Amino acid sequence: MVNLHGLTPEALHAHLLTAGAPCTASHARSLLARHLAFHPRDVPRRESVPKSVLRIFEATTSLARLTVVERVEDPADGFVKYLLRSPDGALSEAVRIPLEVPGRFTICLSSQVGCAMACAFCATGRLGLSRNLAAWEIVSAFCIVRDELPEGARITGAVFMGQGEPFHNYDQVIHAASILSDPNGGRIGAEAISISTVGLVPEIRRYTAEGHRYRLVVSLTSAISERRRRLMPVTRKWDVPEVAAAIREHALARNTRVTVAWVVLGGENTGNDEVEALRTLFADTPIKLNIIDVNDSTPDGDGGPRFVRADAAELDAFRDRLRTLGVPVVRRYSGGRDKHAACGMLASRADGAGAGG
Repeated sequence: MVNLHGLTPEALHAHLLTAGAPCTASHARSLLARHLAFHPRDVPRRESVPKSVLRIFEATTSLARLTVVERVEDPADGFVKYLLRSPDGALSEAVRIPLEVPGRFTICLSSQVGCAMACAFCATGRLGLSRNLAAWEIVSAFCIVRDELPEGARITGAVFMGQGEPFHNYDQVIHAASILSDPNGGRIGAEAISISTVGLVPEIRRYTAEGHRYRLVVSLTSAISERRRRLMPVTRKWDVPEVAAAIREHALARNTRVTVAWVVLGGENTGNDEVEALRTLFADTPIKLNIIDVNDSTPDGDGGPRFVRADAAELDAFRDRLRTLGVPVVRRYSGGRDKHAACGMLASRADGAGAGG
């Protein structure tokens, strides 16, 4: 059986035809929308599907989802972290993020179980990589979170910024994004889906060549090769100038600003040297900078935190320096810190404060 959460309308149509169902493309769209596009209470009346098609659909298609191990809400900001179990026992996470507009949410999705990138400031990176998530598992996580929303609420965006390096699982992530952005799937506009990468240069170039409409976010964190190599080991394979060149190619091909994400590490990557390196790297590249406080507080060998947040004076001075670059600078809020739901804190752990499902 195939899992419906991993099928586009076209793939479902082909599957049913192969199984012998007298199925039209319209029937396939209707079936997918009925099960994926809406909260069960909101399913609209749609074209009837012949019983002969329904029988084959039910016999050959699975509607199985991941299991909710735990859901915990951070009372400080309303972020909700979901710990999810796959059929093989693998654990992954998703986070429901409230937006400023009441009743509107973004979902942060994982792409892998663990991560192979080993970024020094990220708890997920210390898990190592267990395996990739299949597209159906990613879409299943979306549906689980969507179906728990109160009446009238909607998920209007998705970010692939949870566990894992999305471009390390390129095909499944792009496939999941295509389902999430389909009018009969997740019904999220492609421009409201962001895919983040630590800088896998061949995949950035492939992504650019394929012309996907999802937003690209590149996590840089340091523009100085030696420092970035220590913080983000992927730099040993694709150095900072190579990543910057791939960003430039994408920005020019799309005629858009590429978002460059920067985890602010107190006393580490907020100096004039970083700003001048950014100026050199992106002098002719349209970018915008998203700066975000470090969250992971895992102790180092001496018992203290590996990294600390910049205090207000250091952060303000850094932002003032960045503004001299003449590019938009946005401080991105990362909520859910008290429940290990914030950026860099997803480590497949239970917090003992939520109900399973």
